[in-house]
Amino acid sequence: MALLGPSGAGKSTAQQILIGKLKTYSGSAWVLGQEVRSVNAAFYERIGVAYEFPHFYNRFTALENLRHFRSLYRNQLTDPKTLREQVGLGDAAHKKVETFSKGMKMRLNYCRSVLNNPEVLFLDEPTSGLDPVHADNLKQLIEARREAGATIVITTHNMQAAEQLCDRAAFMMNRQILFIDSPRKHLYRRRGEKDAMRLTRLVCLTFVINGGIVTIWSI
Repeated sequence: MALLGPSGAGKSTAQQILIGKLKTYSGSAWVLGQEVRSVNAAFYERIGVAYEFPHFYNRFTALENLRHFRSLYRNQLTDPKTLREQVGLGDAAHKKVETFSKGMKMRLNYCRSVLNNPEVLFLDEPTSGLDPVHADNLKQLIEARREAGATIVITTHNMQAAEQLCDRAAFMMNRQILFIDSPRKHLYRRRGEKDAMRLTRLVCLTFVINGGIVTIWSI
């Protein structure tokens, strides 16, 4: 599922609500059957998050960073070595993150977000800063997780990425959802002002993707 729209549309705000980071919102937001205002530590064992501008311990190596974040979870975990090799960072295990390019940090960021094999994965502009080869590889990894049963919510302004990766997309503008549709069929179609105004009245959004459920209520 994509939250698609230009910068400032409200995509990242919606993501922060859904992961329980932003709690000062009206209405209600439910993820994995829980109102996110009241989630506890167990909730974070079941989700993964990757921000567009990742933060790491820059004086730690890639391996040290992944081992540290891995230690914060209790559930079944993925081997950091396997994840590094999947994103092409197999030879960078002992390099300090402060020497990494943005693209390398984004790939390491993806590794961190899936250490706990999340049921719901939130990705903010996941291909930002990546060259075409690594972007295509990351898209394949995301698609593999979707096929394995994970629910994936992507915030992006990249229509091509949304078309390639997502079954459904919610197009956002000015912190409102204009319409929800299949990106392959209708996302790029021009809509008249009357149609757009009708669609902004949508107040409930529910995603059911491969068994995972994300629901947003907005008032």
